[in-house]
Amino acid sequence: MTSLYFNLQETLSAFVVLFAVIDITGLLPVLIDFHNKGMKVSAPKAAIFSLITFIVFLFAGEALLQLFQVDISSFAIAGSFVLFVMAIEMVLGVQIFRNDGPEGTTTLVPIVFPLIAGAGSFTTLLSLRALYSLPNIIIALLLNIVIVYLAIRFSTKIERILGKAFVYVLRKFFGVILLAISVRMFVSNFAKLMEMFGE
Repeated sequence: MTSLYFNLQETLSAFVVLFAVIDITGLLPVLIDFHNKGMKVSAPKAAIFSLITFIVFLFAGEALLQLFQVDISSFAIAGSFVLFVMAIEMVLGVQIFRNDGPEGTTTLVPIVFPLIAGAGSFTTLLSLRALYSLPNIIIALLLNIVIVYLAIRFSTKIERILGKAFVYVLRKFFGVILLAISVRMFVSNFAKLMEMFGE
């Protein structure tokens, strides 16, 4: 982890990773389908509950790892595999992570969990802590929550403006970026583990 001061490059990198994992552009068809079925999704509630969930896990997740005696680099390597699989899912258009949560309110289930704040996002948050400073991750997270709010609030308008083809291409583009980042995350933390074992 670098310094605790603001770093634009780290913030942008963390923002891109979280944006790709949360994949709000990929959720647009789901949101539009809910809208067409008359199932209301509250943008403010979705944004607030997602942010609370992310922040709690961001700070409590490391303590949980310590409880199981797992270091952050090892968890980051495991996280890189999760990101890799999610990237393959986005690029190849295959479904690996299934939405099989219990029935509930549309805003909380499945929008907040597991579609926005799911296992992949949780893993990514802790994995990012092995690469970037906490303030930069929080800023990147807040920016993503703003985008989540706007995407839910204006989902139907976004699709009309961008078009289905553009949303599809955008999803593929961020899938490739996520694939490259997952490889970088693996190599970086694997090197750290080798240094630890070499001492």
